[in-house]
Amino acid sequence: MSTVFPPPQPVLLPVADREDRFPVRRVYCVGRNYADHAIEMGHDPSREAPFFFQKNPDNLLFGNDKFPYPPLSEDVHHEIEMAIALKAGGADIGLEDAMACVYGYAVAIDFTRRDRQAEAKAAGRPWEIAKAFEHSAPISPILPVETVGHPSSGRIWLNVNGVIKQDGNLDQMIWKVPEIIAELSRLFVLAPGDVILTGTPAGVGAVHRGDRINCGIDGITTLSLSVV
Repeated sequence: MSTVFPPPQPVLLPVADREDRFPVRRVYCVGRNYADHAIEMGHDPSREAPFFFQKNPDNLLFGNDKFPYPPLSEDVHHEIEMAIALKAGGADIGLEDAMACVYGYAVAIDFTRRDRQAEAKAAGRPWEIAKAFEHSAPISPILPVETVGHPSSGRIWLNVNGVIKQDGNLDQMIWKVPEIIAELSRLFVLAPGDVILTGTPAGVGAVHRGDRINCGIDGITTLSLSVV
């Protein structure tokens, strides 16, 4: 079968210490999944049903330590997150089956055009221009479950130019990993290759060209990049 033009290459994430690559199907993100971050964004942190948004697979930035500052924005914020990589999926996945879907974990940053997000919120419009822009999700190599297990606690942190900005713990997540997978599978049919960003702790803030960002999750790995 011929195609009108050559199909795009799949997004293949590196796997730590392996030659294998992880083919990405979709990228989901959990909004306001840490109470202190919900508060700093002006929201009630009570345990309401989680909400989700998406980035595109080719928004993932890997194998490059430079984050290009996006155009049409003057207020871009860092948000460190734990990423879940799925090896299986389905619809209406039960809590007892959710963890069997996980291939591994990674460290990611959900960069956000905060000024464009505020404009979208005020107008009651979707967030894509704030979240799904090019290179908006730097991500580390994936660490398989056989290597790191299923982290449920551990420091999650980010510094800018050596100054700590975000400093939390995975156990502060309102919705835990199995709950995220189960709830998300009620809304979408999950599949191998899906990546889920699980939310960010408090301390999000602006980055500027020339900044150096270092971040990590204890028990998983670290990620470093420069804003250019």
